[in-house]
Amino acid sequence: MLTDHRRAFRISLGLLACLAFMLIAVGRHPEHEAPVTTIAAIGDIDLAVERWVDDIRIGLATGLFTFLSVIGGGLVTIPLRIAVSVWLVMRRRFVALSAFVLAWVASEALLTSLKTFFHRGRPPGPLVGTVGFSFPSGHAVAGATLAVALVLVFFPPGPRRRKWELLAVGFSFVMALSRVYLSAHWLSDVVTGVLLGTGIALGSAALVTEVTNLLSARGVISPPRKPPGDPLDPRLS
Repeated sequence: MLTDHRRAFRISLGLLACLAFMLIAVGRHPEHEAPVTTIAAIGDIDLAVERWVDDIRIGLATGLFTFLSVIGGGLVTIPLRIAVSVWLVMRRRFVALSAFVLAWVASEALLTSLKTFFHRGRPPGPLVGTVGFSFPSGHAVAGATLAVALVLVFFPPGPRRRKWELLAVGFSFVMALSRVYLSAHWLSDVVTGVLLGTGIALGSAALVTEVTNLLSARGVISPPRKPPGDPLDPRLS
C-alpha cells in the first residue's frame, strides 16, 4: 500500500497533532452556547462563515450539496465499506483488508467518543436532517477516511496514484464544505473531521504495513504476495 510507510506515519502524526489543537481550540462548552470556543477567534470565524453562507445560497448548489449529504451518510458509506471489505477477502488481500477495516473502526469509534464528550450544538436552521451533536462532522470524517483508504487500497504507489490522491483530497474538501453550506455543521466541525479521517486512514495503513513487515522479518507470516490474476501492484497485496 505504501512505499514509505514511516513517512506516511509521520504525516499521520502531524495531522493528528493538528486535530489535537482543534480539539483544544474548540473545547467543551454547553450545547446551547455554540459556536462558543475556547479560542474565541475559532468561534468568531465559525459564526462569520455561517452568516456568509446564509447570504450566498442558490438553488442549484443547494440541490448538489443535499445530494452529497446523502452520499456521505451511513446509508451509502456503510454498504460501500462492507462491499470493499468483502471484495478484499475474496481477493485474499488481508493486509489491505486489515488497514481498511482498522481505519473504518478507529475513525468511527473516535468520532462517536468526541461527539459525546464535546456535545456541541449545531448551527440554527439546517437544510438537511441532522442527528446527534455537531463536533466533529461525521460526514467529513467518513468522507476523508473512505476517500483516502480507497486510494491506498485500489491504486499502487507512484505517479499514477497521485491524480487519485488529489481527487480524494478534492472530494473530502467538497464534502466538508457541503456540510457548512447546508448549515449542518460549523466550519471548525468539518476541519476537525477531515483531519481526523485523513490522519486515521494514513496512520492505519502505516501501522498495518509496519506490523506486517516485522512479522514477515521474524518468519511469523509469509511476505505478502500478489494474488493470482490481480492486476494491481504486489505491494498492495
